[in-house]
Amino acid sequence: MSDLARDGMTMLVVTHEIAFVREVADRIVFMADIGIVEEGTAEQVIGAPREPRTRQFLQRVLA
Repeated sequence: MSDLARDGMTMLVVTHEIAFVREVADRIVFMADIGIVEEGTAEQVIGAPREPRTRQFLQRVLA
């Protein structure tokens, strides 16, 4: 999948693998049971999340 992303293939991937997302994603849409919580680049959503729900999730999966 990483090679396909580098080759420019458009993909929709659902994952909790944050390292993979950082590596290949152009755009991230973080969703929870309420729907879309936050969206943006990996730098925006993973590096500087605006929403408390996003921060809470990242703290759990990156711990």
